[in-house]
Order: sequence, then C-alpha cells, then structure tokens
Amino acid sequence: MSNFLNSIKARRTIYAIGKNVSVDQATIEETIREAVKQSPSSFNSQTSRVVTLYGASHTNFWNIVRETLRKIVPAEAFESTNAKIDSFAAGFGTALFYEDQDVVKGLQEQFALYADNFPVWSEHSSAIAQFATWTALAEMGIGASLQHYNPIIDEEVAETFAIPANWKLRAQLVFGSIEAPAGEKTYMDDAARFKTFN
Repeated sequence: MSNFLNSIKARRTIYAIGKNVSVDQATIEETIREAVKQSPSSFNSQTSRVVTLYGASHTNFWNIVRETLRKIVPAEAFESTNAKIDSFAAGFGTALFYEDQDVVKGLQEQFALYADNFPVWSEHSSAIAQFATWTALAEMGIGASLQHYNPIIDEEVAETFAIPANWKLRAQLVFGSIEAPAGEKTYMDDAARFKTFN
C-alpha cells in the first residue's frame, strides 16, 4: 500500500486530545497553510480561507461555542454538552475553515452557465482542504476531529476574530496531542459501495 493511502488510513477522528504536542506551532501553522494551498479547487478559484486559533484564542473560541449552546440546549442536557466542549478546549488549537463568498459570486457572474454549480463546488473545495489538513496533521502524530457548530456561532466568532463578512464558516478542525486512540472503525460491504466495469 502506498504511503499516501497509509496516511489516509492513519487519519482518524480523535476525541481525546491534549496540549502535549511534540511539534512546534510554527510547523503546525506551515503544514496547515501548505495543505490548504495544495488542495484543488474548481477553476483554481482558491475559495478556502482558514483562521487558526492557539492559546487564549483557541480557548475563547470554545467558550463562545459553549455559551451559544447554553442558550439553546435544555438545562438538564447541558452537562454532557459542556463536557464535550471541555474536551475540545483541552486541545492545542482549532482551524476554522471558511469559504470566500465574494469569489463564488464572482465566478457565478463570470460563468453564468455554471452559476448554480459554484456554491456546490465551493463546498467540495472546502471539504478537500479540510481532509488534506486533517491528514497532514495525522502524519505528524497530531489528533483531530472535525466539528460543525456553524451557523449558530458565526456572528460572534466573526466579531471576535475580525472575520470578513464575505467569509462563510463551514467547519472547525480541533487538534492536539493524542491522549487516547480512536475506536475501531467498521466498513460497509464493498459490494454495496462499489461497481467496476470493463
């Protein structure tokens, strides 16, 4: 099996993360940027934008998520929600994945025939960038899980971190040291998933 496929296999959802990473922040940041830059996008539109949070900013972000959820989760159910947010805040950092809607709209205007497709292709570009980043971090021994607390947190996060209005939040990749391995992964039967023709 190729190194690339082994890297994909090594990328798992890791919930038990901590701050004990052996890689310095500058290397992590460079890895995230390079993974996103090298990810393909339709028409080479490069719509993906990333805001990476460390230290107090990382903690502040998860407190925003916590307090936003506190307003909408029933009080009797909040304890488990709070514990989940604590587990994310325990990580080393969070990468916020955005898509630049101005670029999407510009492409819609420039290529009217494909206008309906550009928002979909933007989502594809974001997903590829998320996956590439996640896999690159896994290669360095850093665990991560992909979260989606958008859109309920969008406004406060944008205000707190001076996010441009044309950036649309799509996902949050929280990462850190692997404090416990991922659970066993199961796979559906290949016959139900794949077809091959000659």
